[in-house]
Order: sequence, then C-alpha cells, then structure tokens
Amino acid sequence: MSTPTTDAMASDFVLPYDLEAHEPPEARGLARDGVRLLVSRGGAAETRRSTEGTQGKARDARETRGSPGETRTDTRETRGSNGKARTDTREIHGSGGDAAGTRASTEDTRGRARETRGRGGEISHRTFSDLPGLLEPGDLLVVNNSATLPAAVRLDRLAVHFSTEREDGTWLVELRRRMETASEPYPGGAGGEWLPLPGGATLRLLERETPRLWRARLDREVPAYLHRYGVPIRYSYVNEDWPLADYQTVFGVRPGSAEMPSAGRPFTTGLVTELVSRGIGLAPITLHTGVASPEKNEPPYPEWFEVPETTARQVELARESGSRVIAVGTTVVRALETAALATGRVRAARGWTSHIVTPSAGVRAVNGLITGLHEPRSSHLLMLSAIAGGELLSRSYVEALREGYLWHEFGDVHLILSY
Repeated sequence: MSTPTTDAMASDFVLPYDLEAHEPPEARGLARDGVRLLVSRGGAAETRRSTEGTQGKARDARETRGSPGETRTDTRETRGSNGKARTDTREIHGSGGDAAGTRASTEDTRGRARETRGRGGEISHRTFSDLPGLLEPGDLLVVNNSATLPAAVRLDRLAVHFSTEREDGTWLVELRRRMETASEPYPGGAGGEWLPLPGGATLRLLERETPRLWRARLDREVPAYLHRYGVPIRYSYVNEDWPLADYQTVFGVRPGSAEMPSAGRPFTTGLVTELVSRGIGLAPITLHTGVASPEKNEPPYPEWFEVPETTARQVELARESGSRVIAVGTTVVRALETAALATGRVRAARGWTSHIVTPSAGVRAVNGLITGLHEPRSSHLLMLSAIAGGELLSRSYVEALREGYLWHEFGDVHLILSY
C-alpha cells in the first residue's frame, strides 16, 4: 500500500479531510476576518534586493546576529522593479546567531505572528484582520464586485448548476447526479433533451460546450428563477447547506457568479474602513465566475469580465507612483492581465476571457495577490507561481500543511507580495 504524498505541490497530493473547511468560519466560532492569513513576501521577479551604491539603488542596513531572546530592529530600504524605494522596520527576536540569508523563525510578543526567512523570500503567519498593517499607504486592492447566484437547482436524482450566461441568452449548465451529501458529475444527457424543473420551468439541452458543460436554454428569465428555486452550489467537502448570505462578499453588488469569488469573503465593512483610513485604495472589477471542476481540475473556460475606466486609471496611478497593485482573487488577476497591454498598462476593457497566467508568461499588471489555498492540479497554482516564484510558493505550501491551514472557499487565506 503506497503512502499518501505530503507534498501539497505534487500532482498526486490528496488533501486530507481535516484540512478541508467544511463550514463557514462563523460556524467555527470565528469572525469573517478571523481566518488565518499566510503571508509570502518575495518571489518570482527578485524585486526585493539589497545593494550598495549611490546611484539610487537599495541599501540594506541590518544586524545579522543576535543572542537568544534578544529583540533587534530590522530596518531595510528596498527598491522594487517599479523603482519605488520602500522602508521596512520590524522587531525580530534573535535566534542565537543566525547569519544573514539563513532560515530563521520569529514570533511576536502576542505569540501570533511568526516569520520564516529563506533566500527565496519571507513567510509569516498572521490573522486576516492584520491585513491593514501589512500593506502600505498608496497600495491598491482590486476586488471583484460580482455577487453569487443561488445557481443550483435540485431535482429528484439530478442537480442543474447554472454557470455562465452567453450573449444569445443561453446558459452553460452542468448536470450533476445527486448523492446523499452532495453531487458528482453526470455524464448523461442528449442534445434536444428537455428537463422539467421546479415551478413548471423547462430546460432544453442544446449542445455540449465542453465534455462537462452543456449550452442550454431555460424557458424563462434565469436570475429571477434561480432566486426563487435555486440554492448555492455546494460540493462534497461542505457538510450541509448554508444560506446564500454565507456565499456573498462585502463587495458583491453585481449578481452573476455561479460560485463565490471567495478571496473577498474575509473582508468586513470594518476592515475596509480601516484599510481606507490608512490610505490603502480599493477599486472594483467584475468577473462572473462559472462553475468549478473540483473533480477534473479543468482549465478555466471563457468568463465575462469588465475593467471599468475608473479602475484602469487607479491601477495606472498606483503603478506610476510606485505603489503595489494587489489583486483580491485569481479572478481579478485574470481580468487585469486580460486588460493589460504588453507594457503592463491597464486599459478599460470588457468581454470574455479565458486567459491563463503561467510562470513563463508572467504577470504585467499586479504585484500581489490575496487568494485561498489551491490543490496542485488546479491551473491557479501556475498563476501563483508567476507572482511568488516556484521556490517561495513551494515553501509556503509546506508551511500551510505544517500549520494546518484550511482549504476551499470557507478556509484560510494566502497573501502573496512580490516585494
């Protein structure tokens, strides 16, 4: 009998049951912003450098050794690829002679924020409510303002998951076989078949769009129908139904997503207020997420998005001033990178995107990402590697496993900063 792999980046990794978030954090006694936050700083572009000289390069002035228990101040000025000089100052507990560039772990006086350093970057463990203190005035958070639809309609033996509306009024839908606790993909169905739905509605299957998804037409207006007869999509790792409100983010004002843009879930009105009061900006895009493929881990198919002119201007102002542009969710990265020119300049855009971010192509518009934890067969890990770099991302997932972080939409969160 083979031993299950414990490398979360390995293609044969199977996520243990106890690392799946089976319910919203509120059901675990936490506030929305009380989930854990894994912070990875450094990464792919080697933007965090320390060099000496007088030509405007970054300087690194820090002690490299300390006696056990000694608290020292670590002050460094660094310069990212956008040319902005940044000064970081923090208290670090000495570890009895750790040399510069070696691995060190630290813990703050509250016993909560721990930091691990390596040549590929820094990793720390925080709580999501710490986010305002981890960012800087001028940083711009770009959020997805798509709201979640109750996109699952249940029949006796089947469920229909409404995914994405097409320009001609048809919808992409997934047929799933209902099981005792959730559902699984249903391979049946035929073009021209009619499915009777609750409330006297009829769904006609037109043709397969992908091996998993059908293009179909409902005989009435879909969003209104779903709000009366639908429930939120739930997969097998969530043990019971939860209200639609548990699948919404504070930013969701444009209904259209089959599944929650979950990176925005831990934000609260109070946290947003604190971010704004610290001079950290927020700007919206819209990308209506379709149904995921938890069983097959397929690449994303075209989804509708919009980057408004006002958001494009805010992104450009942040870039020109040397501030970071941090995407809240992989959906935001896809939208911004689709709207970005080869120079990295983001323009207003709308339409359909099937853009996949890879380490070879890199990112042009963003310097950071707030996201959940992803399984290795997901194309999202390619995007994370493009922002963080493979070495730092691998170390981060080792830390996530060791510390018992929770995966999926109700789980913990990962903040990746390229510098």
